[in-house]
Parts: sequence; C-alpha cells; structure tokens
Amino acid sequence: MIEFVRRHKAKLGVLLFVLSAVFWVGIGGVHQHLLAGTDKTYEELKVFSDVLDIIEKNYVDPVDSKKLIQGAIRGMISSIDPHSAFLSPESYKDLQIETKGKFSGIGIVITMQDNMVTVISPIEGTPAYKAGIKAGDQIIRVDGEETKAMLLWEAVKKMRGAKGTSVVITIWRKGQPEPIDFNIVRDVIPLESVRSHLLEPGYGYIRITNFRENTADDLNEALKKLEEGETPLKGLILDLRDNPGGLLDQAIKVADIFLDKGPIVSIKGRIKPHSKLYSAHRDNNDIPPHPTVLLINEGSASASEIVAGALQDRGRALILGTTSFGKGSVQTVEPLRDGSGLKLTIARYYTPHGHAIQARGIIPDVVVEQIHPTVGEENKHPHLKEKDLKNHISAEPQEGLSEDMKEKILQIRGVKVPGQKESDAVKRLVARDYQVRRAVDILKSWQVFSRSSH
Repeated sequence: MIEFVRRHKAKLGVLLFVLSAVFWVGIGGVHQHLLAGTDKTYEELKVFSDVLDIIEKNYVDPVDSKKLIQGAIRGMISSIDPHSAFLSPESYKDLQIETKGKFSGIGIVITMQDNMVTVISPIEGTPAYKAGIKAGDQIIRVDGEETKAMLLWEAVKKMRGAKGTSVVITIWRKGQPEPIDFNIVRDVIPLESVRSHLLEPGYGYIRITNFRENTADDLNEALKKLEEGETPLKGLILDLRDNPGGLLDQAIKVADIFLDKGPIVSIKGRIKPHSKLYSAHRDNNDIPPHPTVLLINEGSASASEIVAGALQDRGRALILGTTSFGKGSVQTVEPLRDGSGLKLTIARYYTPHGHAIQARGIIPDVVVEQIHPTVGEENKHPHLKEKDLKNHISAEPQEGLSEDMKEKILQIRGVKVPGQKESDAVKRLVARDYQVRRAVDILKSWQVFSRSSH
C-alpha cells in the first residue's frame, strides 16, 4: 500500500480532493478529512487509480485527465439518486439564471428522453410557441449541429443567444415523414413565476409556475391586486399544477402567507444541521383568509407539494386535482472551486402531520381528472412520477439510490399571450380548463353553505 501511494501520489491527491469536495461540501465543517480510513476504501481508490493509469498510458489517443475525473464524478453522483448531480461551470451558471432574472432565447422547456433532446413544453407567448414548436418534439439539430452527442446544458447554451438573433431548430415530430426546420428569432424570456386573473367578480385565480427568489413577494402583490378590485374577493384558486418546484425558502414563505401560525414543513436529514422544523408567522400580512381551492396534478413536485401539504394538513385550502409527483427530498447546491457545482440530496421533508411525500405524493381532497375535449388519446403524454424513477429514494431512510432524473415540467396554463386582451385570456382559461371550472363551482358552493350556516 505504501509503494502504491508513493507511485500514484499525484493522482491520489487530485482524487482525494475531488472526493472530499463531493462528500463533505456544505456540511458545516463538521468533518475535515475524507472518510477513507478503511482498507476497503483504499482498495477501491487503488482500482480507480489503476484504471486511470491504464487509460492514460494505453488509450488509442491522448486523454484529458480532468475530463476523465469529471466523468467519474458524474457517474458517482448519478448512482446516488435521481436529483443529485455534478454541474459543470456552464450548467451551474444556467441553474443560477433559472432562479432569478431573465434570459434571451426561444422559450422552451426541454429534457433528455431516450438520449434525445425533447421538448416538454413551449412557453406560451414566446418565439418557440409562436413558431409552432410542440410538446414531444425531438430536437435533432441546432444550427445544423447534431444534438445526439450533446449534454442537456450544451443544447440549452446553443439555443440561447442575444435578442434579435436567429437559430435554426430541426425537430422530428411523431406522425411527420421528414424532419422539420424552424427558423426562430430569439427574444427576452421573462422568468416571472406568478400570474393572476379575476375569473369573475369576487373569484380570483393565481398561478405559480415555479418557486424563484421573488415568488412570495410577487404572490403578495397579486393578492393585493385582486383584493383591490371593485367586487370584494369571495374565494381564490391557487394553481400549482405542473409546477416542478424550486427554492425551499420561497415555498415556506408562500405557505406562510396563508397560515397564521403552526408548522409548515419539517425536513429530516442524516446529520443534525440538515434537520429543521419551519413554522408560520404572520409578519404584517393583512390579506384576509379567503376560501381557497389549490390545484395540483402529476406535474406538481417538490416545493409545490410542500405548499399543498401544509395548506391541506392545516385545513387552510381544499386540494383539487390528481395526486402529485411525489418528490419529497431536499437538495442543496454547493459551489466548487473551479466554478462547477454539486447538487446533493440532504434531507426528506414531511407535512405538518408528519406525512412523507417521497414517492407517494399529495392526494387531493377532491380527485378531478383534467378533461381535454380537443385532444385525442394518441396525443396525450403520460405523466412521469417520482416512484417511476429508477432507484428513487424511499419515503423513509434506507440504503440503495439511483441515476439521472427526467425533468418534470409540463404546459403552462392561463398565460396572457402578447397582443391578447386580458379578458380573452380569462375566457380561454375558464372555457377550456375543466379543473378550474370545478374549483369555481366549489368556491360558489362554499359561499352558499356559509350563508346557510349563519
């Protein structure tokens, strides 16, 4: 072993740094050394170093040791669970953009499906939406360059660019005999997460598309705007459908807007700093506690489920829709010294009544399937859930975890398209959205029964 360490000292130094960064970053300095004090761990490191040495000396072409080690890190993290990931510097920057501000691009949400860059949804009102890009389209080329060998962040980077510049997207669409080229002019894509409408006098609608750094503030503004309408607000619909989650602190602040006191969510990790109970407090919020129907579906995940679980357990909202995705784990993103980042699962979260959401989801009080009168069965896309992910973590701590996750963001509803009147957007929402119509009916019934009880 001593001879091995002497011969591979440089490589082991790099490896030990990488592994220590992966295992101990963000744990508050409790441990300062890699847990490699056992013969078994050293034996595994010896195998890794042997493989690296063989590749460097014998591979048909010269290899980049940094690239090999980063590939090993990706493989290591992907074997833990679907939500942990090693982020390249470019990918880490993209993640920071996604939680604040705005960017220029074409306006689509994409994922990797069957090793192909696949459109989950075009964002309404954006260049991609206007051009006719559809959910399920597979992007096979960007400006003539094949995407099959690209990582997801590389495809994103090629499609983003300055406002007014153009990009050619070549897609394969089911049912079409040949690929289709779309020449799309990029524009600024605002990253707003809260949209609101007055559906009819007295009944407001607020949609939260995801949880970014200003979501709670934007929600308060939307509530005040609805409250200041000509007709006093009688009821509210809070739409968290197809909301994939986002920042934990924003989910807690959103739930806090609706709750006066008591628990919102608890998180429990393997070490004490990663376990905490979050409780509500009023903080000068003077929004009246209107009857609220909260909408969820299979695309509601993570932070959305925290809000839904808190309001359901505390009796603050009636939950309507279909069972949520079931992502009940908490991730933290830690920057690494080379500009890359580590996204790591550190805890599970539990509703105020102690229910674990991981791989189970939030079950609605009133189950209402969405009806798409103009969509044929052949065009429907099955929903992916947390429990469908290979080696997903269980609801309670246990050994055994997994590989890369397919992102889960679906079509945004109730968005005002540029040039469209606000009233047209509302009419379209109420006319086409069966779950929203059911929610309005429940709120009206709520008013009737409230009057009869006095």
